[in-house]
Amino acid sequence: MKNIKKIAGLVLALAMIASLAACGSKNSAPETTKAEETAKADDTTATEESADDLLAQIKAKGTVTVAMEGNWAPWTYEDEDGNLTGFEVDIATAVAEKLGVTPEFVTGEWDGLLAGVQAGRYDLMCNGVGYSEERAQAYYYSDFYAFNRTALVVRGDNEEIKSLEDLKGKTTCNSANSTYQLTAEAYGATVKDVESLDGTIEELMAGRVDATLNAEVSINDYMKEKPDVDIKIVAFDPEVECVGMLMPYGEGSATLQAAINTALAELRSEGKLAEISEKYFGMDITSEE
Repeated sequence: MKNIKKIAGLVLALAMIASLAACGSKNSAPETTKAEETAKADDTTATEESADDLLAQIKAKGTVTVAMEGNWAPWTYEDEDGNLTGFEVDIATAVAEKLGVTPEFVTGEWDGLLAGVQAGRYDLMCNGVGYSEERAQAYYYSDFYAFNRTALVVRGDNEEIKSLEDLKGKTTCNSANSTYQLTAEAYGATVKDVESLDGTIEELMAGRVDATLNAEVSINDYMKEKPDVDIKIVAFDPEVECVGMLMPYGEGSATLQAAINTALAELRSEGKLAEISEKYFGMDITSEE
């Protein structure tokens, strides 16, 4: 029986390692900082009661401030009645419920949201935020809860751009400092700042840019909602984009990060993450598979 348990434990450990392979173990603070905070948490419970502890502050006020763009369907957008909805709204609401607090949503432009989290004006940012090493040095990430393919999009009559390598010397458009901008620039494109998917497609259709990059599920949703707009997906970034929630960088976020990770793990095991994904995307993007 002991040998069976050992084998089962080994299989589980290998499965967990495999599940992180595509994105890597990149969803937390840098190792040295994480180790320091773990030591502090083990030493005393003072951190939980500290005025600098973000989770304690959130529980004391009974609300968690969640930042998102609100104009990027089906991630975050307004419905016909003007109500904020979308995949990230439901995910943040479910996590807040696990924390025992109420979510307060704030919308704005991408760059402003990032700056607001960094300055501590917002507790979280939930907006399909893909992982990058640069961001991991400036923010705390939750565990990844969505895995995204980045699509290369052009006008229907464009036969020149067929791969990411064809972006060299071309012009694209995306939100400033988005992972899509960084990817386009890495392939040699010049990127024009645009603050919404609608604005991006307008630039593309007007011929002011050659292409754009965006989430596959967002482009599919756009083409379904606006079938008369002649655009097409011609390629995908081979790298999987791993999506997590952002928190202010610093030891005060350590307990919030841990609580959110616990909440996400429970929501995953309950099937809630997959349910929310199916609702908005028609597929489960909460699993790397």
